[in-house]
Amino acid sequence: MNFRPRINVVMTLYLVFLMLPIYWLLNMSLKTNTEILNTFTLWPETLTLDNYRTILSDPAWYMGYVNSIIYVTMNTVLSVAVALPAAYAFSRYRFLGDKHLFFWLLTNRMAPPAVFALPFFQLYSSVGLFDTHIAVALAHTLFNVPLAVWILEGFMRGVPKEIDETAYIDGYSFGHFFVKIFMPLIASGIGVAAFFCFMFSWVELLLSRTLTTVDAKPIAAIMTRTQGAAGIDWGVLAAAGVLTIVPGALVIWFVRNYIAKGFALGRV
Repeated sequence: MNFRPRINVVMTLYLVFLMLPIYWLLNMSLKTNTEILNTFTLWPETLTLDNYRTILSDPAWYMGYVNSIIYVTMNTVLSVAVALPAAYAFSRYRFLGDKHLFFWLLTNRMAPPAVFALPFFQLYSSVGLFDTHIAVALAHTLFNVPLAVWILEGFMRGVPKEIDETAYIDGYSFGHFFVKIFMPLIASGIGVAAFFCFMFSWVELLLSRTLTTVDAKPIAAIMTRTQGAAGIDWGVLAAAGVLTIVPGALVIWFVRNYIAKGFALGRV
C-alpha cells in the first residue's frame, strides 16, 4: 500500500497551517484600518503601503528595531565569547563539582525571566545602567550563556583530545590553537549556539521591557503600546509584526547549514 500521497497531503496541510498566521499578518499589513475592521477579505481590496511608510519614517517605530538589533547582537557576541572557554573546560577537564556546576548552569536557563526582573531592575537602576542596550544584553546572558555552553560542550566533546595534544607538541600556544584549529572544527556548533542566543534575545519581552523606557526600548515593547485615542492601529501593528519576522528569517537563512549539522551532531 502506497502511503506517499497521504503523506504529501498531510505535509501540505501542515505547511498551510503553519504559514496561515504569517500570511494573515502580511495581508493585514497591506490593508487600511477601515478595511481590517469592517470587511473580511482573503487579500487586500485596496492595497496600501502606508503602514510600512509609517514605521520606516517615524523614529518612535524604527528606533525600536535599531535598539533590538543592537542589544541582541551584543548579547549574542557576549554569550558565545563567554560560553566557548567554559564549554572547553567542561569537555576537556574533570574537576571537583564539575557536573553540579554544569547542572546549575542549566537551572538558570530553566528559571522564568520574571524571577530576575526585579533584581535586575534594582541593580541596574543603582549602577546607572537602566535604559541602556548593555543592560538588556547582560540580562539575557543569564539565560543564553548556559544554553550556549550546553550546545558547545556537545560539539567539543566530539573533537578528539589527540588534536589538542598534537597542536601542543607542534608548538602552538593555547590561544593560537583554540582560534586557528579548534574553533574551525566546531564552527557548526558556534553557528547553532549563536542562532539560539539571537532568537531568544530577539523574542524575549519581559526583561527588555522592564529594563528600558525610552533610549533602548525594543520593538517588542513598542508593539505593546500602540493603543491611542482612536483605538488600535491594526495595520501599522501588523506591518511591525511582519518587519519583526524579517531579522529572524535572515538569521535562519544564513545559518541553515549549521543548524542542520547541529541537529545531526550536537546537542540541539
